[in-house]
Amino acid sequence: MDQNSEIEKLKKLISVKTDLVSISAHQVRTSLSALKWIIKMFLDGDLGKLTIEQENILKKASEGNERAINIISELLLVNKTENIQEKKYEFSTLNIAEMIENCIFDFSGEAHARGIEMIFLKEKEEDPIVWADKDKIRVIFQNILENAIKYSHPHGKIFISLKEKENEIEVSTRDTGIGISEEGKKKIFEKFYRDPGAQKKEAIGSGIGLFTSKQMVEKNGGKIWFESTENDGTTFSFTIPIFKDQK
Repeated sequence: MDQNSEIEKLKKLISVKTDLVSISAHQVRTSLSALKWIIKMFLDGDLGKLTIEQENILKKASEGNERAINIISELLLVNKTENIQEKKYEFSTLNIAEMIENCIFDFSGEAHARGIEMIFLKEKEEDPIVWADKDKIRVIFQNILENAIKYSHPHGKIFISLKEKENEIEVSTRDTGIGISEEGKKKIFEKFYRDPGAQKKEAIGSGIGLFTSKQMVEKNGGKIWFESTENDGTTFSFTIPIFKDQK
């Protein structure tokens, strides 16, 4: 085997490893974030009065959970800078409505803590089946939903909807948040870009989530776009091909 072949083989191995780290870290962070807000609900007394011993134990659990979230976030920041185009994609059937419901549950604690209501609207009782890389579609939706929660005004609403269009499903997430500036509308999918309003509302952020999401959507055979008005919310939408045998 020549040197170029060895280099290509090594690049593919690194790409697979990077992808595995990214998907796994995202799922772990989401679960840790859900746990964070559940612990907070106990500490805030939302679920009943705690004894001093119970409160002390939960405070320690909260501190350890926060450290774990920070470590995972740093890992994701480093890992996301890898070349998305070389990542491996594994396609299969996916119940998109079920995946969305699971993600909404994962973020329910954080949304509750911010006073934000998440509403899932479905056109049909029968869940549509799409053809996609399920792990990456989950990461895409998690990125969008997390942004909607972070950049919504307190006590706002987030509407998630599914719409069937010919050979694809359109997933839309509409928030009632800060919106995107005119400058940001031109750059929002650029790597490392963060809109000034977003930076003001949430100081911590990598500016890589939407860039990554766009790459993943396109690799899954779909497209992604948005509509936004400053101080009046944003709607992010993306499409995924329907599983053909379903028709």
